[in-house]
Amino acid sequence: MATCGPASATIPSVSIIIGVYNDWKPLDRCLRSLTEQRFPPSFEVIVVDDGSEEPAPQSIRDWADHKHLTLIHQSHAGVSTARNRGLEISKGSIVLFIDADTKLQPDCLGALVAAVTRSPGHGCFQLRLVGDCSGLVGRAEHLRLTTVQEHMLQPNGSIRYLNTAGFAILRNRINPGASLFDPVALRGEDTLLLVRLMQRGELPLFVDTAIVQHAVPLSLLQYLRKSIRSAYQEAGTYRIIATMGVKIRVTNRERFGMLGKMWKISQQAEIGRTAWFVLVVRQALPRFVSLFYRRSPSTKLV
Repeated sequence: MATCGPASATIPSVSIIIGVYNDWKPLDRCLRSLTEQRFPPSFEVIVVDDGSEEPAPQSIRDWADHKHLTLIHQSHAGVSTARNRGLEISKGSIVLFIDADTKLQPDCLGALVAAVTRSPGHGCFQLRLVGDCSGLVGRAEHLRLTTVQEHMLQPNGSIRYLNTAGFAILRNRINPGASLFDPVALRGEDTLLLVRLMQRGELPLFVDTAIVQHAVPLSLLQYLRKSIRSAYQEAGTYRIIATMGVKIRVTNRERFGMLGKMWKISQQAEIGRTAWFVLVVRQALPRFVSLFYRRSPSTKLV
């Protein structure tokens, strides 16, 4: 396991952990957004390379010369293991998990710390996620994220939703020596974490002023293919959740209600109705493919 990057002489307020697997190009944009924060708290950045096929390019290794950044390499073991490894060496009192394909808005870190300060009763925080509306896939992602967060928001300001593209937790709320993310979960590890928080009577506080843009660097075809692949990878996680006695999935009635909200939002000029149709296809494809394979004699398991 290789590590590079100088250690900080002081303990940072925020530790930012990013798991990476072949995400070098979007990671550069993500790291740049961290350097553009206005009046940020002290922070460190820990990038965990989860056995990428290509080593970190020089442009990324140059970031490791920055006093706030540490770059770690591990054998490919999944994003949960990568995040847990970053957590092990982090030092901040606030631990923030983001993805390589995210971009933090300039006031994001300051808004997060302000929310933590004024909310002493909360131990975890969901940052507001938006999409990059410059392309069709980004508009569809923005529509999805906006609607889901609005639907899951609770009257007390907490949210029944957890997405590690922008999720923070206080270090003192993490059991020492325990893994925060379950390495068994190939996908849906953030939902599994949400269920465990719910079991102890806790939901993340929604911080709508701390904004993270999730820019999906995929073509439309890649975006739809990923939805199918993710659905199959998440199946094992949802089997685990089913044994835990916590309701987490939305009902069909809720799903149709959310589609109705998405349709109304899609009428805005910056979104467009095409984005709505993309989301309908995105939801339908995994179910259609699953039905096809169950009925196909050539794929029947015996």
